[in-house]
Amino acid sequence: MTKPIGLLIAAAALCAFPSVTFAAASDTFVVRNVSVHPVTGPQVDNTSVLVIDGKIAEIGPKVVAAKTIKVIDGKGLHLYPGMINAGTEVGLDEINAIRESVDANEIGEFDPQLHATVAVNPSSEHIPVTRANGITTVIVLPATVGGGEGRRGGGATQVISGQSGLMHLDGWTWEEMTINRNAAMEMKFPFIQTIPARFAEMAALFGMPRGSYAESKRNYEKTIQQTHEFFEDARRYQKAKAAHEPNLATNLRYEAMIPILDGKEPMMVMAAKAKTVKEAIDFADREKIKIVIAGVDEMGDYAAKLKEKNIPVICGPTLELPNEEDDPYDQKATLPGQLYKAGVKIAFASFDVEFARNLPYQAATAVAYGLPYEEALKAVTINPAEIFGVSDRIGSIEKGKWADMILTDGDPLETKTEVKHMFIKGHDVDLTSRHTRLYEKYMSRQ
Repeated sequence: MTKPIGLLIAAAALCAFPSVTFAAASDTFVVRNVSVHPVTGPQVDNTSVLVIDGKIAEIGPKVVAAKTIKVIDGKGLHLYPGMINAGTEVGLDEINAIRESVDANEIGEFDPQLHATVAVNPSSEHIPVTRANGITTVIVLPATVGGGEGRRGGGATQVISGQSGLMHLDGWTWEEMTINRNAAMEMKFPFIQTIPARFAEMAALFGMPRGSYAESKRNYEKTIQQTHEFFEDARRYQKAKAAHEPNLATNLRYEAMIPILDGKEPMMVMAAKAKTVKEAIDFADREKIKIVIAGVDEMGDYAAKLKEKNIPVICGPTLELPNEEDDPYDQKATLPGQLYKAGVKIAFASFDVEFARNLPYQAATAVAYGLPYEEALKAVTINPAEIFGVSDRIGSIEKGKWADMILTDGDPLETKTEVKHMFIKGHDVDLTSRHTRLYEKYMSRQ
């Protein structure tokens, strides 16, 4: 029997280069004498963490490991779970001013079939820069979240943007990076869009119509009605498919909506103002879907409703100025603490690319304005993992979970803290980036 040509080529290659060996990157090691911060439990000092095949195998002061296993001395250092940015476009947007490098803008009002993960560029310069501050995982949003109602409001042009994916910030391909390509469906909730007279000229430059309030309200009501009709059409398709109706043509948009209608996938609803949040909750009740509110800028009186409905909130950047002239200066910084006191589960997101690395400092600012420190740390680790259904794999340092960890010389929410090592699924990730390369370049200048 003739041998396949592929085997013959491989055999010839091995004969030509007999000294070649193929070794996989090591994901088995032990960290000794380190202070472990599990997040889900109290801090444990002078202990060891054993990682085998990328998963945490043992935690304790007397961990026994084979002599051949790599040992990392953690004396004087701290081990935290890797942080999770719950909303960003890292990997989709390289240079915002160059349209060809931006893959976060699609046309159409309802695009649930689109997947953000497939367009992520694993070689993006933003990825190592974001990693350097201890962020190991991100929710990649399929569409630009700026504009309209505050910085993260939704407009009338696009309502359902597509599938947001949960991804590691390490891997040769988007497939290697992806944890869950259907983590949530992004929805920009419609609102009545009006433009103040002082912004009329600027709006005209960007092609934004400045209609009357009555016209904006009509457009809003029309979009809401179209959205309900889209959900109804998707339900009809779902029932027809379940009934195995003959000659039913596959519709990718409605196929993508089935996990939403079944309650297996949440809808991440972008809503900035209190009124929009209330309308989003009412919409979810009517359509009987599970939602996560994202990009909230003001609390209003909806916190109790969020708690009652068990709806989590993804908070935006706390270091930003308020959107309106008469808003309190510290409105965005105090919001996470207010939501926590109301019993609402929160997480943090940057909702951008260039400042995705500042996620820990956004959480730290919330601490200064009323959020307990332990809750701020949870909001960038275990909370987003729970919100997106992966807390059995990431979000804390516990036996059986993936070794997504950072080894630091201090508190990761402090700007002075340096990340010494980062592990993603047990792989020791290179922490060099464009920033470190430029630093070395100019520090060595003669």
